[in-house]
Amino acid sequence: MGRGRAFTYVILGGGVAAGYAALEFTKRGVSRGELCIISEETVAPYERPALSKDFLLPEDPARLPSFHTRKTLLRAAGETISYKILIIATGARALKLGEFGVSGSDAENLCYLRDAADANRLVNVMQSCAGGNAVVIGGGYIGMECAASLVINKINVTMVFPEAHCIARLFTPKIASYYEDHYESKGVKFIKRTVLSSFEFDSSGKVIAVNLRNGSNLPADMVVVGIGIRPNTSLFEGQLTVEKGGIKVNGRFQSSNNSVYAVGDVSAFPIKLFGETRRLEHVDSARKSARHAVAAIMEPEKTREFDYLPCFHSRVFKLSWQFYGDNVGEVVNFGDYSGHSFGAYWINKGHLVGCFLEGGTKEEYEAIAKATRLKPAIEDLAELEKQGLSFALKVSQKPLPEASPIVLEGPLYAWHAIAGVILAASVAAFGFWHGQRHKRR
Repeated sequence: MGRGRAFTYVILGGGVAAGYAALEFTKRGVSRGELCIISEETVAPYERPALSKDFLLPEDPARLPSFHTRKTLLRAAGETISYKILIIATGARALKLGEFGVSGSDAENLCYLRDAADANRLVNVMQSCAGGNAVVIGGGYIGMECAASLVINKINVTMVFPEAHCIARLFTPKIASYYEDHYESKGVKFIKRTVLSSFEFDSSGKVIAVNLRNGSNLPADMVVVGIGIRPNTSLFEGQLTVEKGGIKVNGRFQSSNNSVYAVGDVSAFPIKLFGETRRLEHVDSARKSARHAVAAIMEPEKTREFDYLPCFHSRVFKLSWQFYGDNVGEVVNFGDYSGHSFGAYWINKGHLVGCFLEGGTKEEYEAIAKATRLKPAIEDLAELEKQGLSFALKVSQKPLPEASPIVLEGPLYAWHAIAGVILAASVAAFGFWHGQRHKRR
């Protein structure tokens, strides 16, 4: 076994949560040699949302290092790393078709999108398929965002998914219909309520057609698969408590082992607003959970329990939406669904618990977030529909409880993350110093 090394803080994982945890450590004055990141990726932590958006654009695409969250501290393999505090930020992996018994899922023109290597491969395949046909398997975030990018790259797109409408875990049929209509206006075709059955290949092993369970046969020059993710918890099962698919943590992101913390997609943490533990899959949760865990580690006496407002957002074509809270209960739609700005409220047990808005301003998004946090009582659904967005704007004027601050973070575009690189200058200096010293040994 190789020579062992010891660090005060070890971050296991190399995604968004890992990058933001490292950034928070540096902001709080961690000393050189105290912190390391252990990651299987060959690049430093970066903003994953850019991969399904600006990275895939045909003109002026985003490329690393423009959306790193931080510079590399250390890569370690084949050696023992000891620690006082471990932060698990292993994230999740893309589900592969082979796990569902579909053969040929390693074909060279079949793509997934989870990391930078996947994104580079997808770009290369797209460039070879201009004017061709792409089949997108899956109607969630990745499927919808990749489909938009494929259209922009002048590729014909057919989307296939088993649900009745796109982004079924969040969207109502009415909301989904708006986005599906917009996609169809761009030439995208939807085939719903069926799944992939098999592929057809040419002599070189490339996919040339997709067979569906409903009997359809779709010609394909490329296939993009976005059927969900699975949190990387297997290494810790039997050692840490696992709940709802993630590592169970408390309001400080501390696991059942008090020297081990878990953040991002891999953690299942208490949502105080709804009184239950959940595992969330979104970059906003990854960023904020990482920062909070480091704050709890570095300044435990000053750090309250995490009080998070679930947030989801996306932007495709010229559309942009944000959602806050929980999508349970009765739905009240508002706004102009034939125009560019509309939304919905979710009412559960007499209180507003969720808000969705398309085409809002910064102030309007802040208003729906604050309104959701306040959970106002709703007595008349018809009146709520009549007031529409103005209800959230009015309610948001009320003060929040002292223990429930709102920290809003809209979609972080690729160029915004340059600030993270600048703030990371001290860490970059350490990475260079540590690497040079390691070479001299």
